[in-house]
Amino acid sequence: MSTRRFTDDLPDPMQPASDNNVTMRPSASTPQPESAPTPQRRPPAAARRENAHLPRTLTQVINEADEKVMQGDLVDYVPLATGFDPLDGLIGGGLRKTELTLLGGAQGIGKTIATLQIARNIAMRPDQYAFYLSYEHTEAHLMHRLLCLESINPPEIDLANGLKLRDLYNIIVSQRAKKFMGRNDGSGSLQAILREHPKAAQPIQRLLRYSDRLIMLKASPAVTNLRAIKEMTARLADATGGNVTVFVDYLQKIAVHPERPRDENDKVTIIVEGLKDIALSLDVPVFSIVAADREGLKSKRIHLYHLRGSSALDYESDIALIMNNKYQILAKDHVAFNPYNAKAYRNWVVFTVEKNRAGRAMIDVEFQIHAENFAFNPRGQRVQQQLIDDKVIES
Repeated sequence: MSTRRFTDDLPDPMQPASDNNVTMRPSASTPQPESAPTPQRRPPAAARRENAHLPRTLTQVINEADEKVMQGDLVDYVPLATGFDPLDGLIGGGLRKTELTLLGGAQGIGKTIATLQIARNIAMRPDQYAFYLSYEHTEAHLMHRLLCLESINPPEIDLANGLKLRDLYNIIVSQRAKKFMGRNDGSGSLQAILREHPKAAQPIQRLLRYSDRLIMLKASPAVTNLRAIKEMTARLADATGGNVTVFVDYLQKIAVHPERPRDENDKVTIIVEGLKDIALSLDVPVFSIVAADREGLKSKRIHLYHLRGSSALDYESDIALIMNNKYQILAKDHVAFNPYNAKAYRNWVVFTVEKNRAGRAMIDVEFQIHAENFAFNPRGQRVQQQLIDDKVIES
C-alpha cells in the first residue's frame, strides 16, 4: 500500500500567501477526484464551502442535515475525544467541528506537551487527521518528543521503559558512531537504529501507527499568516473528507500581514477572529495555545483574563482551558497544609474549564505530568480541594 502524502497538495508554508484569490490545482502526484476513493457519501468539502456564506432557508438546512444522517454521516454530531478523562466529559465529549478551543497557562506548565498529546490521540483514530502548526519547535523535535511519549505509552504509563530526550539522542549517536567506525552491529538509518534498540523499538512502532495522519509544520512568525493557515487547512479538509483537526502552537505568533494592527490587543483580536473563521468556514475543530501576559506571569494563579488580548479571546472562543501547577496554587499558610505531602503536587497540573459555551464552567480537573517523557497521564480526576480566589485550600 502506498503512503498518501499531502505535501504536493499544500502551499509552500515559507512563502507569503497572495492577497489575490488562489486557485488550488492538484499536482501530477495528487490522485484525481475520479480515481480517488470517496471515504464518505457527502458533498465535496469545497462545494460546501462555496455555499457556506449563501443564505438558506431553514427547510434547506433541515433537508441537508437529514440527508447526512440518512447516509450515516454523523461527524457533525460526534465530538472528538481528547483522550483526557474526565476533561472530555466536562466539555461535552471532546472537540467539535466549527469550535475554537483555547489552552492557556504559564511558560513551562506543559501546554505544548498537552496539545501534542491531544493531537496524537486524535491521529490514532484511523479516520481522523491532526494538523499541528508549531511556531516554537521543528518537526524533528516534535517527533523526538513523541518518541519519548510513546516510550511510556499513555494511558498505560510504563515508566520503567521511559525514554528521555538525552537517552534518545545517546542511542542515535552511539549507533551511528559504531557504523562510522566499521562495527558490524552499527545501524544506518534512524528507523533501523530505533527498531534495533530494545528501549526504542516499541516507541517507533507505536508512532508509525499514526504517522501518516499527523501532519506537522514548522511555521514562521514572519510568513505563516492566517491566509496561509486557512489555505493549507482547506486542502487538508478536501483530502481527508473534512476529518482534520487544526492545532496551533501558539496563537500570538501567527503573522497577521497584510493587516497592520494598532497594538498587541488588536493583533490578538485579528488572529482569534481568523482562527474562529477557519473553524466555522472549513467545518473543522481548531485548538490553539495562548500565552499569558505580564500580569498573568506574576500571578500565583493564571486565569482567562491574564491571557494576552483576553477580551477577544473570551468572546470568540467556545472553550477556554487554563493550566496551573497545583503546588504553586496551594495555600501554604492554611492550617491543614502539609509541606511533605505537598511535594507530590509539583507533578500535578490543574486544568480549569473557564469558558464553556455549551456546558458548565469554572470546574477544575487535575492530571499528573511526566515532563521528562513529554506526556501527561490522561487518567485524571476532579480537584478535591476547594478553590478560593487564586489558591487551592485543603478541605
